[in-house]
Parts: sequence; C-alpha cells; structure tokens
Amino acid sequence: MPLITESDSQPVGSFPDSGIEVLIVGTGLAGLTASIECIRKGHSVRVLERYDDINTAGDMYFMGLSATRFFKHWPDMLKEYDEISLHNAWIETFKHDGEQMIPPLKVADRLRDAGLDPNTPPGTFQMRPLVYKMFVNQLKKLGVNVMFGKKVVDYWEDEEKGRAGVVTDQGEKFEADVVIAADGVGSKSQKLVGGQVRALKSGRAMWRAAFPVEHLDKDPKVKEFFKMHEGKTGLEPIIRTWLGPGTYAMTLNRPDTVIWIMNHDVTGSEEENWNHTVEADEVLANMDKGVGEHSWAPIFKSLVALTPPKTIINFELFWRNPQPSWASPAARVIEIGDAAHSFLPASGNGATQAIEDAVSLATCLQLGGKDRVPTAVRAHVRFRFVRNACAQKLGFANAELLQDTDWSKVKLDPRKAQPKLPRWVWSHDPEKYAYENFDKCVENVEAGVPIGQEQGFPPNYPPGYKYEPWSIDKIMDDLRNGKSVELGAGDWD
Repeated sequence: MPLITESDSQPVGSFPDSGIEVLIVGTGLAGLTASIECIRKGHSVRVLERYDDINTAGDMYFMGLSATRFFKHWPDMLKEYDEISLHNAWIETFKHDGEQMIPPLKVADRLRDAGLDPNTPPGTFQMRPLVYKMFVNQLKKLGVNVMFGKKVVDYWEDEEKGRAGVVTDQGEKFEADVVIAADGVGSKSQKLVGGQVRALKSGRAMWRAAFPVEHLDKDPKVKEFFKMHEGKTGLEPIIRTWLGPGTYAMTLNRPDTVIWIMNHDVTGSEEENWNHTVEADEVLANMDKGVGEHSWAPIFKSLVALTPPKTIINFELFWRNPQPSWASPAARVIEIGDAAHSFLPASGNGATQAIEDAVSLATCLQLGGKDRVPTAVRAHVRFRFVRNACAQKLGFANAELLQDTDWSKVKLDPRKAQPKLPRWVWSHDPEKYAYENFDKCVENVEAGVPIGQEQGFPPNYPPGYKYEPWSIDKIMDDLRNGKSVELGAGDWD
C-alpha cells in the first residue's frame, strides 16, 4: 500500500518558466529537495557541492509524512520511495541491560495504541543511502547542473542589482537572483544573515553504524537475536529500541543491512563530522560509563564487536539556540535545513523539516515571482521559523523521555516509552500551506509585524501556542535542577 497518493499531482512541466535564477549550495536533503522542487516550480537551478560527489553513505533517519507528501508530484520517486520503505515493520523495546519491556508489535499496532491512524503513519525510518540514491537518480533525469569541488567561503548580495552570489576557495564567483544556503551548520552564509549562531557543547554524542548483515554470521547468537521478525509475509523488518539512564539506542534489521545507533556521554574523540569514525574497541570501552549499576546488554556489546572497521561514526551533538535571521538583509540569500536550524537526533525532525523548508521556499518563490523574490523569501521565513523552533524544543522533550524512561509507568502504558509524534507535525503540508496563506503572510511582512505575531492565517505549530523566545541555557538549567522541559501553552500532541 503506497504511503503517499498521486492525487493532485503537478509533475515537472506543470508550471511556466518563472525567470528566477536559483543557486543552491549543498547537496544534503534540503539542497537536493530544493533543487528538484525549484525546477518543478519553473525556476532555473545550479548547484554547488564542496566534495567531489554526493555523499550517499550513512545509516538511517526518520522521514515524516509532512515532508514526503511532495513525492506525489514525482511519480518515479514515489514508486521508488514505496519500494525502499519499511513495510510490515515491527518494533520492540528493551531496557539497556537487555530486559524486554514491550514485546514485538507491528508499528501499525503501536500507532493505534497511541491514538493514531494505523493506515496513515506519521513517517517512516529510512535508509539514508537508499533515499539519497533516489534523489541522485532524479537529479540525473532532470539534468541538474551540479558543480562539484566548489567549497564556498563567502556569500554576498547586491540589493540595488537584485543579485546575490558566492565565492569559492579557488576565487570563483557564482551569482543568481537568490542563493539558497543548504550547506549545513557551518555555513559561511551566517556571517551575512546575522552572525554565527553560538554552538553549545551538549556533552553528548552519537555512535552510529550501518553494515552488511553478513557480518553477523561470525556470531550465531548475535545473528539469531538480531534477526528480522517472523511475520505473515515471512521475515519482516524490526526496530528495537534500548532505553537506559542517560542513554538510548536503536537497532534496525533489514534483509541486507543491520544498523545500530547509541546516544552517549562524550569520550573526547567525537567530532561534528559525518566522516569521522572510531573503532569498536573504543565504543566497548566507554559504553557502560554513566549508565549506573546495570551495564549494557552483552548481546548489544557483541553486536558492536562485530561492526567492521571504519564504520562507526562518533558524531558530537552541539546545541544552537533558535534564531529567526535565516535571510540576508536584502533577502537574496536564504538558509534552509541545518544551516538555519539544527536538531537533536531524538527529535525525529531534522530530515523532515529540511525537506519542508525546501518545498516551502520553492513554492513561495513561484508565488512571489521574479519581481518579488525578497518578499517571497521573507514570507517563507515567517512560515517556517516558529514551526521549527517548536520542533526543536520537542526534540529536547523526546530526548528527556528516552534517556529517563519511567519504567513503572511503561509497564502500565507502553505509550510512555514513545517519543511524541504530534499531529501538528505530520499532518502539515508545506506546499498547500504556502498556497493558502501566502498573500496574508505577505501582508504581515509588509506591515512589519514581528515574527511569531502574525495574524490572518492559521498556525502550523501547536494550536494555542504563542511564540516566546527560549534558549538552550534555560532548558539545561531546568534539567540540571530536575525540572522537565516546559513546552509551553498549546496542544503539543
């Protein structure tokens, strides 16, 4: 059963040429989505990538329904996405020491227990390599001009000429009507749009690994434990969550791949770099630190020990306060994805919001037209900022739940061990929202209404919530003092 229908599909060729030249920096999910959606909306696109190829390596992430709705406009991608998705998936929950707390249940049943429609999952866990290859295939079909080996070191704009551009480390210059900075947390665009957002050390990091399932053949006990689940259609994928004091982990078993990730205290060897790896012996020497009297399950340690060399990424987690200055003063440079807002892994929202950003921006540019690019960019920021700030804060609440699970409550109600996947996140359609509310949003832009105080169109964040600036420092102070993360007023469920 397809996850997304093709109703109201408007494929490439549905929109006239907008005359807008778009330069995109970066080929993460935000940049890739922006590339194809801007083309579909009639804009001309060029893409710069600092490396010599698009990185299709990695493990998994959660892709929310609000992000993947746009696949209905891309029949080839819709078909491929359905093929790589986890159909008939199961989920099982353990304490970190190996005690089973919630037996295997179909994901659909867990959704039903949580009061959600089992036939409309709020999203799915996806293999990053498979998703990226799907996007790369689409770029090739479209003939997108991706220029590799272009490391951008500076951004600029000229308000009078209505142009913006970048400079590479080789002194090359590229310009367009609008530049989309999709080059991650260290984007040089931040100097132009409002300064580098201070990165705060969280004291936490993630070990992440994905490797061929054949490596489990070396240990029959591990192979038996981490096998796929026996279901009605045969062996079916299963996600196993492991929750402990100050830590959590997840494993995913597919026919050809096994994945494990673990949140942990920093060890001193981590970096905020997806290419930085450590070896299994370092993980095994550190994974029991900070988990109390009960150590990690021996079977999980055996899984770590089987992980092949150069496979385990040790990614340091930094926190950044939400800031609404994603656009340059003349609104010719706009940040999307991690360049604008970074997420904790526990949020399950990083990939989702990056894709939403791209869909929203491409739509706003189409609605604004070549003569109103700055207006369109500013309207897009208003559509996205409070929603993302709420999603970021939700990530802290989910991390707190995963790392400090109250097992006495979980035994009575398994929903107490599940991160929040609220309706206001997954039911959103960023393209439809922009079409329905663009004109009203522009009125707020032109009237100079402060961001977060817009009127005349419905919120795409928790109903009843009124945005109030918040900081990581305040959240961390509360957690250190034993206080839960305060999400604020409104319906966050």
